[in-house]
Amino acid sequence: MNTMRLALLALIFGNLLASLSDVAVKLLDNESSVYQYVFLRQLIATLVAAPFYFRGKKQNDPAVNWKITAIRSHLIIVGAGCMVVAITHLPLATANAVFYAGPLLMLPLSIWLLKETLKIEKVIASIIGFTGVLIVLRPSQFHWAAVFALGTAMSLALFHVLVRKLPSEHSVIHTLFWTSVISLPISGLLALFDWQPLGLTQYFWILASSLCVLAYNALAVFAYKKAQADEIALAEYSGLIFVTLFGIWWFNEIPDLLTLIGIILIVMPLIPYRTLNRAYRKKRPL
Repeated sequence: MNTMRLALLALIFGNLLASLSDVAVKLLDNESSVYQYVFLRQLIATLVAAPFYFRGKKQNDPAVNWKITAIRSHLIIVGAGCMVVAITHLPLATANAVFYAGPLLMLPLSIWLLKETLKIEKVIASIIGFTGVLIVLRPSQFHWAAVFALGTAMSLALFHVLVRKLPSEHSVIHTLFWTSVISLPISGLLALFDWQPLGLTQYFWILASSLCVLAYNALAVFAYKKAQADEIALAEYSGLIFVTLFGIWWFNEIPDLLTLIGIILIVMPLIPYRTLNRAYRKKRPL
């Protein structure tokens, strides 16, 4: 299996897990405060990653890039906080359609921050996807929580693009551990201001969400280190299929026709480019 295909599969599976995390957040039903959830999620991520990090740590490990790691850590706090608000007040499919503006934003960010060059096919596909996002949002029926969903999209885009600024020698566990650790002081301080008593069920959903997000982040770090951001960013859209199905199954959130059209436009660029390109290569004479 080539590197590009492996990165794509990792990102698609990661989006399945991220979708399950969204389900867990919605099942919390606003019973924990926003930053209480964020702090507990990051604490769980730290505790899970720590044994793997210290077991594999070597004396000559590369130094932590404190600046980029700190920026990414605090992007998690902002993005996760916005995500909780958006998922609580919007249908899963609608919130995630806006979240998936993130890969669209990654394209200009990749040019600006990473000096990457983009292929015309990617630009066209992204325009189609962004049209889908606008259809889902429907400005005439704009809900205030969509602003928070856009905040998540921007945070995710920066979070993933900046992973390419980290030293290539850093392992996935190294990146996850330090990103989680650095996010704890600020998220913990914010959580203290609005701490809510929680039952076992609420802690279970937070744990489930945390583990799913941790796995997604690990797969995303792996994928974006293996391939250029603009080459695999469209694979992020696969999560829209998952959240739409989960929304119907768990919450009886039946998307209307316009929402489905928007989601199809967002997901559509994933299929034809790779399928048609593969078909062309098969028919091309040797």
